[in-house]
Amino acid sequence: LVPWVPVVGLEVHAQISSNSKLFSGSQVQFAAPPNSLVSFFDASLPGTLPVLNRRCVEAAVMTGLALNCRVNKKSLFDRKHYFYADLPAGYQITQQRVPIAVNGSLSYSVCVDNKMSQMVTKTVRIKQIQLEQDSGKSLHDDTRSQTLVDLNRAGVGLMEVVMEPDMCCGEEAAAAVRELQLILQTLGSSQAVMAEGQLRVDANVSVHHPGEPYGVRTEVKNINSLRFLAKAVDYEIQRQIEELENGGTILNETRAFDSKLGCTISMRDKEGKQDYRFMPEPNLPPLILYDAKSLPANMNHQQVVNINSIHERLPDLPSVKRAKLVEQYGILPEHSFTLLNEDGLTEFFENVVNQTQMKPKKVIGWILKDLLSYLRQHSLTVKESPVSSFLLADLLNLLEKKEISSTAAKQVLAELWKGEGKTPLDIVKENKLELIQDQKELEKICQAVIDGRENEVITGSLC
Repeated sequence: LVPWVPVVGLEVHAQISSNSKLFSGSQVQFAAPPNSLVSFFDASLPGTLPVLNRRCVEAAVMTGLALNCRVNKKSLFDRKHYFYADLPAGYQITQQRVPIAVNGSLSYSVCVDNKMSQMVTKTVRIKQIQLEQDSGKSLHDDTRSQTLVDLNRAGVGLMEVVMEPDMCCGEEAAAAVRELQLILQTLGSSQAVMAEGQLRVDANVSVHHPGEPYGVRTEVKNINSLRFLAKAVDYEIQRQIEELENGGTILNETRAFDSKLGCTISMRDKEGKQDYRFMPEPNLPPLILYDAKSLPANMNHQQVVNINSIHERLPDLPSVKRAKLVEQYGILPEHSFTLLNEDGLTEFFENVVNQTQMKPKKVIGWILKDLLSYLRQHSLTVKESPVSSFLLADLLNLLEKKEISSTAAKQVLAELWKGEGKTPLDIVKENKLELIQDQKELEKICQAVIDGRENEVITGSLC
């Protein structure tokens, strides 16, 4: 049998972390009352004009630099026409011709045979990053057979990150998006909370035989979870292979992932190619950026976006943070991935290490095996943990000083989870869990056990 080669490309829409929208002064806020954050421009009233949000531009430049892109000093805005109820203008302002950043790359790691101890690093090319408006939301009320429109999200700034088809399975797609999510959160350019729609993924999937041209692709739209992304891509790959092996054909169509059924379903076909009638946005001039060389001497630095100054403000990216954790604390590389993947866990770990005498290699065991497993079991975040880094460090100090045994330490930790405001030492004293260090005290206890049981001691039956 000739094997099939799956090909996966991604389009990731990240909501820019900004107080106001891309072209208007309306506030950006999740779960606000419907249509309470809509300016005249957002509603596309005649005579209103766009004013570009500087913060959104800086966020896009920072993201482009972090993803090894070439930032274009001159980029253009375009109108993309289509008709949805939640797009009142009948077009979206985007960057089709000359986007703000191009030709980047993203490195990510995947497990070999599902083993965290065996990880391989892969790279996906970034075709471009473009600034664009988000649309509103259409809410379908089946009981009343009507569609409601909420324009709060209309005009919110997005970065669309287009990844080349360099991935071959759901695991790789999910790993690449997770790494991008961590980078965006580290930069502060997007909060990238998928549950709030701040990071949405469209997956383009096709299959072909080795040496043959790429097959017809399908697009799975608006995936809002990494787990669903992996499942959707893997399902779509398998569906296409089975369809082709049974003599069928693949339609160039848009599909959605049904998380309850675990499959993709057809939305609309693309065979009749949709004409978006792209045209230059007449109300926005070209977006001009500067670097240290091109910045005129008499220019007010507050009025321009300087690529070099943004580059200087770049924080350590997740890959650098992981390398530092391994080097500084001597932990395993796979442990560094876990620390960064859980929001706030790296800071928690470092706080414990700084407050305890226990070696980091032993601390990481308590963090991952005891703390993290409890939090996951009870669906808690690190910030919601009833056991603070101070309390855990206090407990580990008692263990390191041999004042309690490891079994007793686990008993104390179980009590700390109750969140009753007690310290580890309080719990140790209440439950008399101290290890006895005094030789004479130990002799007294042993003598008390032996007294009155001379026969058992002589016959060796005392246990």
